[in-house]
Amino acid sequence: MKRKLLAFVLTSVLVGTMLAGCSGNPPQSSSSSPTAAPTTASSESSSGSDTSAADGEDNIIRIGVVGSLTGGSAIYGQGAQNSVTMAAEEINASDSPIKVEIVNGGKVVDDAGDAKQAVNAYNSLEPEKPEAIVGAFFSSITIPMAELANEQGMLLLATGATNVKVTQIGPTIFRDNFIDPFQGEMAANFAKEIGATKAAIVYAKDDDYSNGLKDAFIESATKIGIEIVYTGECTTKDTDFTAQASKVVDSGADFLFYPAFLDTVPLIVQQVRDAGFDGPIMGGDGWDGADTSGLESYFENCYFTNHYSSEDTSPAVQAFVTKYTERYGADTLNACAALYYDAIYMLVEAAKRGGGTDTASLVKGMTGMSFSGVGTFTLDENRNAIKAVVINTYVDGKVKWLKTLEP
Repeated sequence: MKRKLLAFVLTSVLVGTMLAGCSGNPPQSSSSSPTAAPTTASSESSSGSDTSAADGEDNIIRIGVVGSLTGGSAIYGQGAQNSVTMAAEEINASDSPIKVEIVNGGKVVDDAGDAKQAVNAYNSLEPEKPEAIVGAFFSSITIPMAELANEQGMLLLATGATNVKVTQIGPTIFRDNFIDPFQGEMAANFAKEIGATKAAIVYAKDDDYSNGLKDAFIESATKIGIEIVYTGECTTKDTDFTAQASKVVDSGADFLFYPAFLDTVPLIVQQVRDAGFDGPIMGGDGWDGADTSGLESYFENCYFTNHYSSEDTSPAVQAFVTKYTERYGADTLNACAALYYDAIYMLVEAAKRGGGTDTASLVKGMTGMSFSGVGTFTLDENRNAIKAVVINTYVDGKVKWLKTLEP
């Protein structure tokens, strides 16, 4: 393993942070050509290319990847696997001096949507001697992995975990997504914009993501004059929301916020509508990929915040969407896929900026990075991505891009 001592990692981060304070404003939308990959590396791909580089080791980044391949959120892990494979093949077929090897035979290690299994997945990568680990999409799964990474001085690049605690764990923990305080603020601002005055909330009490986003929404909504008239609890395993739905209606709310993941979204939307609530229902990025089949009319006047939209006209976004759908179809094309794709390119850029492919150099290069790919953002002093948030809605059950709100 090419990692250096943790003390050197910490020193690199402190130096990098001081330098990052001199960087400019977050970049504006990408101006890459439609056939280009992220501007940090070439995207010329070859059907015969592999996910590992063929030449010397000094220019190869060994990367472990963790994601949810089984369970109710398997669609995210499938998107992650596809996009990681695609990014690795593009990079290794390009003229980039830095190549990548996805350890575990190029395969994402399954966290099964479970925190204990995520720890097992993380530990299973140790014999592979990675320089960095990418993942995961869920906050409750990423937090225990981040604790291990912090203890070991490993670079962990989270890809969707929005709970603010994730990067607070240690200086080698980064993410390429926005955090819940910003996502909650944007959701509250949108609620205000469409005329909401009384909001109800139902959240999953056993999930870090749901708790964090609930708190962020309440704080922001209260500040801008939206009254919180009902706060109801559920769990990530619940299927019956009739009690909460009845209380939402009885509260007189004109807006419902449900910050939870895609598997329960169709259930609560249907049951709240059946209870007589016809106002706006909104969720966070966990709604991405929710199944609306047979419930198309129920999802009218529903919205969710997200990291990107496949309908975004940015040339970089459209290049990614085109390549992905040509190869894998559209069923697994989601924000998770985009975030994992960007993460692989970010590590290549970090190696260039940090002067090496070992963990300490990658941490140095990642610190304060400005990146332009499917997403365009700068990593702040807390190693969080400062980036735009997308508001999506539904038309005939299909997700439609409504607007993008800049930070």
